[in-house]
Amino acid sequence: MRGHCILSHGFESGPDATKVTALAEAAEHLGWTHDRPDYTDLDAKREVSEVGDVAARLERLLGLARAAAARGPLVLAGSSLGAWISGRVSLQVPVAGLFLMAPPVSMGRAPAIDAADVPLSIVHGWHDELIPAADVVAWAAQRSARLLLVDDSHRLAAHVDTSAGAFAALLRSLGRREDA
Repeated sequence: MRGHCILSHGFESGPDATKVTALAEAAEHLGWTHDRPDYTDLDAKREVSEVGDVAARLERLLGLARAAAARGPLVLAGSSLGAWISGRVSLQVPVAGLFLMAPPVSMGRAPAIDAADVPLSIVHGWHDELIPAADVVAWAAQRSARLLLVDDSHRLAAHVDTSAGAFAALLRSLGRREDA
């Protein structure tokens, strides 16, 4: 086993969503275990905010991440709101790397996205209707992140395999660091 990945789905998605499933398959192929937490109950809490109970999402991921990090190398990955919480949790739990798809670099009154200084890979759509690509480029540049911009919208539906390939590349690069 190389390590463990926690794959967080986006708002109004689920743990069996196409992108999260593709990431899980990429991780398994490379010998990484994974969890795909279900946040659908929290997303339904519209009385808390437009995007559900974000604080409870953070707490759920934080609990899982702390337990996983105690067992070995941990990579957090997420799409949209799942990317935002993955970045925030990486500041509180030791992680080996981060993989963010369509990360909301700002989210209303919530704190801006932030992330630990670890290997970071991002996939974002040039035509993302919710998060301007230029904002993600600027955020990624500040962190010297690996950034893949694709001809797609927020859902990255036309680039599921591309996203899984980029995730696999991040995991392989982390494996090489361990072997060195």
